[in-house]
Formats: sequence, C-alpha cells, structure tokens
Amino acid sequence: MHISFLIHNAYGIGGTIRTTYNLAGTLAEQHDVEIVSVFRHREEPVFATPGKVRLRHLVDLRKDGPGYEGDHPEARRPATVFPATEGRYKQYSALTDRRIAEHLRSLDCDVVVGTRPGLNVHIAQQARRGPVRVGQEHLTLSTHSAPLKLTLRTHYPRLDAVTTVTEADAQTYRKLMRLPGVRVEAVPNSVPAPLVAPADGTGKWVVAAGRLAPAKRYDVLIRAFAKVVAERPDWRLRIYGAGVEKAKLRKLIDDLGLYNHVLLMGPANPLDPEWVKGSIGAVTSSLESFGMTIVEAMRCGLPVVSTDCPHGPGEIIDNGADGLLVPVGKTDAIAAGLLKLINDDELRKRMGRQALENAARFDPAQIAGRYERLFGELATRGTLRGSLHRTRGALLSSALRTTDAGRSALRRVRAA
Repeated sequence: MHISFLIHNAYGIGGTIRTTYNLAGTLAEQHDVEIVSVFRHREEPVFATPGKVRLRHLVDLRKDGPGYEGDHPEARRPATVFPATEGRYKQYSALTDRRIAEHLRSLDCDVVVGTRPGLNVHIAQQARRGPVRVGQEHLTLSTHSAPLKLTLRTHYPRLDAVTTVTEADAQTYRKLMRLPGVRVEAVPNSVPAPLVAPADGTGKWVVAAGRLAPAKRYDVLIRAFAKVVAERPDWRLRIYGAGVEKAKLRKLIDDLGLYNHVLLMGPANPLDPEWVKGSIGAVTSSLESFGMTIVEAMRCGLPVVSTDCPHGPGEIIDNGADGLLVPVGKTDAIAAGLLKLINDDELRKRMGRQALENAARFDPAQIAGRYERLFGELATRGTLRGSLHRTRGALLSSALRTTDAGRSALRRVRAA
C-alpha cells in the first residue's frame, strides 16, 4: 500500500509527532509511506526520520531560508476550511487551506491518514475519491469544545474510519457522535523497545516526564514526594520536561525544602537512558488521552505509580501486577503508592519485570499490524461498495434501455 500521513508539524516535538514517526517507520518496512507536514519551521526534525519514510512539507516557516512563506499575502488571511473551532486555528490561513487542498486533490495513494481534528476535516472535504480516509484522534472527544464536536459531527461521516488511542474514547465516539458508516476503532500509540538495558530496580530514583503543564499535576507529585522524603530521605525525584509551570514548581520545591530531593531536569531526548536510571515511574495527571510516558517507563522496566485518570492509565497498567493506580489528586494515596514500591525491593523488581513483559504489546510491529488489518478491511469494503454501485448502475441502465422513456432519459443524462 501507499500510505500518506498528514500532520501539523513533523519538525516539532510531542507525542503525536513521536508516535506518527514510530508507526510510519514500521509500516514502511512493508509499504510505501510518506509523512506530509503542513508546516516546517526548522531545518531538521527533532526526531530522526525513519530511513524508508519520505518527509515533505507544504508551507515553509524557516525565516532564514530562501523558501520562507510567513509573509505570503494568503498567510495573512484567515482559513475557511480548517475549522475555527480547532485549537490550532490561528496558525492556519488561506495559504494552508490552498496548499492542503492542492495536496489532497493530487494525492495518489491507497490510504490517507489525518492526525488532528482540523486536518481530518480537510481530508473529509477535499481528499479525492478512492483512497481510504482515516482520521486519528490523539486527544479525546471529551476534551473538545461543543462547537468543535458539532463540526466533527458534520464532516466526519465522509471519513472511512476514526481511530482513537483508547477503547474508552472509542466508546464515547460511538455513543455521542452520529457517524453512520464510519468505523470507529481503538488503536493505541506505539512505543519502540529501548536501545538500552532495562532498569534493574536498584537506583533510588523516581522518574517523571512530560510537559510542565497544569494537567500533569506535578504540584501534587511534589507534595506527595515530600511525604516520601519524610520516611525515605535516601530517595529522590527527577522530573523531565519544559513548560509554563516551571517557575511555579521551582518555588514549590524551594518552599517545601526539597531542593536536594526533587530535581527539574529540563527536556531530554531520547528519554530511555534517563528512565533506566530510575526504579519507579510516576504519573499524576488529572487527564491523559493515552499515557505515552507510562508505556515508555514500562518498556524500560519500571513499574509506574499513576493516577487513575480518565482513559489511558487504566488501559495500560494492570493494577497490582505491573504498576499501581491511585486516585486523582490525592497526595496521601500517591505517596502511599510510591512508598509501597520503595519499601519493598522484591515487589518493585517483580513489578518492573512484569511491566517490561506487558508493555511489549505496544511495540510498533504490533500496532502497525493492527493498522494494516484496518486499512486492508476498509480498502476491501470500499472496493465492494464501488463494485456494487457499478453493478446497480449497470442494472438500472439496462432496465432504462428497455423503454422509450428510459432511452430518452439516458440520452438526456449523457448529453448533460
């Protein structure tokens, strides 16, 4: 198959970009795969492009480059196809509307995959007939505004499939969205096996990673770790990531006197070498669309103590076997979960081994296989539908030819 992914900006950093590269690279072992980035703002992508995957862009935002288009007259006019209800709307314009439309109408492929709601709307409206049209949901339906949900309900029926990263979100789509004829399928994100040896469970470090954003609730994790330090001052916490909460979290660490125990490490890429320095992963989010960092930690041999927030964690962690699920926002419960693993070396190491084994189901080969089956079934369904349509047309044409009125009608249609 020739498979084409359409993504907001393949040159940035983030979970959607990372998992798109993982999936595209694995599919490219058997198929012809490209990633088309709407924007390009730097010379080289942050993540290495898999060898067999072609990467190209539609709009060049490299200010020092000869192809810079940020001052293009159309870039100053608002987008009319990319939905105004979508969070990235201000970055889109009449220029992106035109470039995306030209790309989709000229695209000669078997499958086209969108990776955010606004791009899925473009695909629904502008992709030519023939390719299987798939819209990926990397967040959750519940996080979208009511106007955006209405927009999706209007345009998504033209897609062949919508994929979500959790079964819980797939069930929400099936229940709340009216998408007749559209297949809604849960396919999780993929995480490759690390290139480093797994953690051995002896390092006295708890590791957390992700954007320093309010939804990640690192303030709760830091307060919980103050309780951990009171009992086990020999353990420390490393938090990797950057974001708007950095100054606030730094002040909290200082106020609690944890400057020797809680370290804000900044962003790191790759993260695998940092995960394996620790023995426990920690996630204290109030909301997760999936939980990439949970899987990353597990693939490095760490059991994860995670809040049981909606969607992701409960579908990843087998509570009590390869990690622990604790209530959202409950400092005492998070501290108790961490201390349970800190104070029991054998339990921590056993859970780490189980986490390593169980997380293999998120390997890119496993996830790519699920997408291959989905694409194949949708392509077959489209072929059968087209064949049935042609058969019905032939039967109708034959029937019309048997009457004078029918023959006259056929002549008028052909003349038109």
